[in-house]
Amino acid sequence: MRKVVKLMTSARRIAHRLLCNRLTMTRWPVLTLILVLLTVLGVSCSKNDITVSTHELKIKRGTKTVFFINTSDTPEIDKDKTIQLVVQHEDILRINESVISIHANETTPIEIEAIGAGHSVVFANTSSTVLDVDDVFVRVTVFKIIELDTFSLAVGWIYFLAWSISFYPQIYYNWQRKSVVGLNFDFIILNLVGFTLYALFNLGLYLIPEIQQEYLKRNPRGLNPVKLNDIVFAVHAAIATLFTLIQCFIYEREGQRVSTIARIILSLFGVFLFISVILAAVAVLHWLDFLYYCSYVKLTITLIKYVPQAYMNYRRKSTVGWSIGNIFLDFTGGSLSMLQMIVDSYNYDDWRSIFGDPTKFGLGLFSVAFDIFFIVQHYVLYRHTNYEDRTDQEEKNINRHTEGSYKVSPQNTSPEEREGLV
Repeated sequence: MRKVVKLMTSARRIAHRLLCNRLTMTRWPVLTLILVLLTVLGVSCSKNDITVSTHELKIKRGTKTVFFINTSDTPEIDKDKTIQLVVQHEDILRINESVISIHANETTPIEIEAIGAGHSVVFANTSSTVLDVDDVFVRVTVFKIIELDTFSLAVGWIYFLAWSISFYPQIYYNWQRKSVVGLNFDFIILNLVGFTLYALFNLGLYLIPEIQQEYLKRNPRGLNPVKLNDIVFAVHAAIATLFTLIQCFIYEREGQRVSTIARIILSLFGVFLFISVILAAVAVLHWLDFLYYCSYVKLTITLIKYVPQAYMNYRRKSTVGWSIGNIFLDFTGGSLSMLQMIVDSYNYDDWRSIFGDPTKFGLGLFSVAFDIFFIVQHYVLYRHTNYEDRTDQEEKNINRHTEGSYKVSPQNTSPEEREGLV
């Protein structure tokens, strides 16, 4: 970028000299036109010649830190230009300078003092039509206790691992029994669709530049919410659920199938997303909106996916076939996720993230509530009920009754029957 700026600067200087020479304009009009275009292009290339050393800072309340404003050697900057730094929440941050004189090829340190916990942004304004300060911003997170910040990070990794391995107890249980009887197929197919859409959302927002640009356009100082671990979890969850679905085809299932209600719900989701794809393809809505629609379907599935399994357990009066290990790991992940949100809300003094936008916390609480219900079903309601043992015992009773009904003995036969037996 700096080499391009230097080239444009030299071109503008030459263009200025030639434009001032009428003889040059007369003899070489094409060359003059090219240089004029280079001059205009050079002005556009001077954009974003003012940058900051970082866009993210995290500091402890009561401490100070520094970030730097860097300028290139573009000539337009050396013309008594100034920018004004603005603090979004002055009760959280304080800066040592608010009006900065800009000079070419210079680095200016800006000191930040954290006076309160929370989230804030330092950004720049300018009255100059030449300078572009869109890239001059720093998102600052101020925490109260550094140990809580470390604890929150550890909790985050623990619930990430718990959720990641929560799929395997059910897979192992199916393999051990060579049966999926008791595992509701509606739950599996809804889970597969949900995690596939979640993976699609994460991959699109993380890998596709056009979608990233649209997101940043709508959130100028925002941060891409998708991280690499989000992609790893979503893709892994979709693959593990697909493997569980394959088990449903190769192991004993006693005629179980996806219910009509689940088929209708999935069909409605399919029609909705198909229409959204068409609208995005013809540019009626942006692909970012399509990804948002995918995430809305995923949230809806999260709300309803546990209901079929809970009802199936109630109808069978048994939890055999439904791995309790999966439930304990899911309960651990959901509980720690909510714990992290509470710890962060206290440490960053940001309770609005829970009560102002309760979607994430509410979904976590909803999932944990269902986990508790499954635990109650397994250990309390149907603790003395074993569906498979009961079925086997009923079959033995039927066989014994059948054998007793057709048992023939001399004491119970007539003389004619005894003669026939002889």
